Amino acid sequence: MSPKNSKIKVGISCGDPNGIGLEALADALSDERSMSDMIPVVFAPLELAEMTFGDVPWGEVTHVNLACEGRINLVNFEAQDFKYTPGQASKEAGAVAMRSLEMAVAHLDSSELDVLVTAPINKDTIRQAGFPFPGHTEYLASKAEVDEVLMLLCCDGMRIGVVTGHIALKDVVSQLNSDRIMTKLQIMNDSLTRDFDLNSPRIAVLGLNPHAGDNGMLGDEELRIIAPAIRTAQNEGLNVHGPIAADGFFGSGAFKNYDGVLAMYHDQGLAPFKALSFGRGVNFTAGLSIIRTSPDHGTGFDIAGQGVANGASFREALHLACKIRHHRINQSHQTSKPI
Repeated sequence: MSPKNSKIKVGISCGDPNGIGLEALADALSDERSMSDMIPVVFAPLELAEMTFGDVPWGEVTHVNLACEGRINLVNFEAQDFKYTPGQASKEAGAVAMRSLEMAVAHLDSSELDVLVTAPINKDTIRQAGFPFPGHTEYLASKAEVDEVLMLLCCDGMRIGVVTGHIALKDVVSQLNSDRIMTKLQIMNDSLTRDFDLNSPRIAVLGLNPHAGDNGMLGDEELRIIAPAIRTAQNEGLNVHGPIAADGFFGSGAFKNYDGVLAMYHDQGLAPFKALSFGRGVNFTAGLSIIRTSPDHGTGFDIAGQGVANGASFREALHLACKIRHHRINQSHQTSKPI
């Protein structure tokens, strides 16, 4: 555990090595001032670092505890059969992504790292390598042995969570129930309070159907499932409002009146978020004892290896992880509770 005023040690998984993950990281940390509050530690093959870090200060370390300030610290591992081929999907690349993630999480679990930032993976290639999860969020929930976590997309004051995540649209309704919505609301409220230092956060809940169902004319999920969950949350003291029609909520700017927004499914929340965040968005996994963030973009195979990857979202992910860590440290000092 880092002392209250020390630099945060950030573990970084390399993501798909043929994508833009480490290129974006290099751009994010190209100005040494970006590392002023952190010590970045990357888990990746040496070849990949040599090809992607460019002029950014970096060096190899044999152990996380030897990581130095003012540079990217590389923990190298052998990657059999992998060859760096930017933009190319392969099982071997998926195996590198999986190994990097597992190493970073292991060091996080042993408290040698303070927070985790994950570079983007290719869900198909990592699955081919034996990764049995739809994405990082589900993997981390399984490792933590918790039933529910919350994917929370953050940019400035906008924080959007989703009830259902990486599932097909046709399966959304079958996965919605009042208890699950209430659980997500509780996770969001707790995270906004603990991780973002917000008192009695104001939360909006979106409806599922067009016009939030128009009082049952366009679907009754709002009446049967969503509204009862909202009432339960309100009865338990949460500052929750809705169900709100999703179509005009973002365009009108109404989202600015809330500290958090709970959407019913992936694209209902992420499509407007990515349109409004201008490439600076961060994905934070709420509901875990550990702190994990990631940039909100994908592997970028179409531009990989061209030196044009934008590190803005990666930079925001690094700094949000550190900021949340500081919030938790401050709270633990105030309450005498462990982080």
